Amino acid sequence: MVYSVPLIIFMDDVSGNISKQWNKHHAIYMSNANLPREMLEKEFFVQFVSSSPHALPMELMQAMRESISDAAQSGVIAWDCKYNEEIMLIPYVLFLAGDNPMQAEECSHAGLNCNYFCRTCEAGGTKEYKESEAGYNTIFMFETAFKSGATTKIQNSVSLTGVRDSSSALILTLTENEVEVALQKEFEELLKGGQLNDIINPLLGTDGLDIHMDTPTEILHTILLGVVKYFWGQTVFLLEKVKFLHIFQCRLESIDKDGLNTPCLNADYICHYKGSLIGKHFKSLAQVMPFIIHDLVPPTVLNAWTVIGELVVLVWHTKITDMEAYLACLIPLRDRQYCLEPSKIS
Repeated sequence: MVYSVPLIIFMDDVSGNISKQWNKHHAIYMSNANLPREMLEKEFFVQFVSSSPHALPMELMQAMRESISDAAQSGVIAWDCKYNEEIMLIPYVLFLAGDNPMQAEECSHAGLNCNYFCRTCEAGGTKEYKESEAGYNTIFMFETAFKSGATTKIQNSVSLTGVRDSSSALILTLTENEVEVALQKEFEELLKGGQLNDIINPLLGTDGLDIHMDTPTEILHTILLGVVKYFWGQTVFLLEKVKFLHIFQCRLESIDKDGLNTPCLNADYICHYKGSLIGKHFKSLAQVMPFIIHDLVPPTVLNAWTVIGELVVLVWHTKITDMEAYLACLIPLRDRQYCLEPSKIS
């Protein structure tokens, strides 16, 4: 019997020290996507692959890719203890998990600060265009080519297109003259006796993997520590401006918490340390804010919190049993975001 084994690959930078002193290491972990979710979350089923304080992330990924490719070609022989027979396992990469900066590097993308900030679609444009009504709408609706030139041209290209390949940055810094006159000589020196595949991003040619589509959005930093965090900051600014923060704190303390997945909102802590909140605080606040601030803030801000509350509930589904019904709830929510003024989004 032959079984396919989909793998979830996770890479991030971690500290190699137990103390608070930061000692940066890049580490890769792997999980079997065939396991039920309740098993995937257990430490026993998360397998350590590699770690290094010196190797670049793409160098670690290249070694991982080669190992999986070799295993897929020859197969992994194992024993099935349930059916008492020898089986063959064929591993393949299902998707790569990680935070936004790491996934951007895996995709050769410049990250969220560039004009075209999305690694999976062509959403974006100049700052002026994104702040316009037409540009703002296109963000929710759904060729780049490398050209030889000076470093300034490449930096401008990264800012404009969002494409950056850290593995081949050295090659891209050659001037047009060097490319035309001594391309072969310079190229061989850069390769240092290696192959072209050792220089470019190894994930771009992985069989069965579309690196731009198979890096799912990490919702903690994108939603809670992104949109929700910045709307919280704007809302607190408005409440303090009109001296309503004490009213907000009283309502937050007295609101019914039976429907929430949290024992206590701790209003005193949230209002005192309003600039240092973490994900669990924002997840709870997103669900109760419309009921607390309905007469304390402008209608546009209230409407934004209503949309955010519905969005948080939808994106934290651990299992979608009916995709059509799920999309039927999600699409109207996306359309309602058009009524928000671009200047209200920070």
